[in-house]
Amino acid sequence: MPPDPVSRDVASEWLRYARGNLARAKQEKPAETPWEYMCFDAQQAAEKAIKAVLIFHGIELPRTHAIGELLDLLNRTGEAVPGELWPADALSDYATHARYPGGEQPVTEVDHERAVTLAEQVVRWAEGIVHGA
Repeated sequence: MPPDPVSRDVASEWLRYARGNLARAKQEKPAETPWEYMCFDAQQAAEKAIKAVLIFHGIELPRTHAIGELLDLLNRTGEAVPGELWPADALSDYATHARYPGGEQPVTEVDHERAVTLAEQVVRWAEGIVHGA
C-alpha cells in the first residue's frame, strides 16, 4: 500500500533536513571547528534520512540516534536494507560522544571523509525510496 500524502510530505521534510546536515558536513572545515562537529552533521544526515524512510512507511520513530537500530527496525518491518548501508552504524558514536571534548580518540580528516561517504549513501538510498515511490 502506498504511503498517504501526509507521510510522504513529512518524510520529504525530514530528507530536506538530512540534505542540509549533509551539506554542512561536506563544507570546508572552518579553522576552529573540530572534525567531530563535521562528523556530527554526517551522522545527523544519515539518521534523519533513515527516519524519513520510517515515516514514509508509517512507522513510529524510536527515540534513538543509533543508526544500526534504525536500520534493523526498517529491516524487521519489511524494508530491505542494502548491505552497503550497515557500516553507517559507525556514525552512531558521532551523535553524542564526538560533540564534547575528552573523547577517547580524536576524530581525523580521514574519519570525516568516511563519515561523509557513509552519510551520502544513506541519504541517496532514502531519497530513492521516498521520492522514487
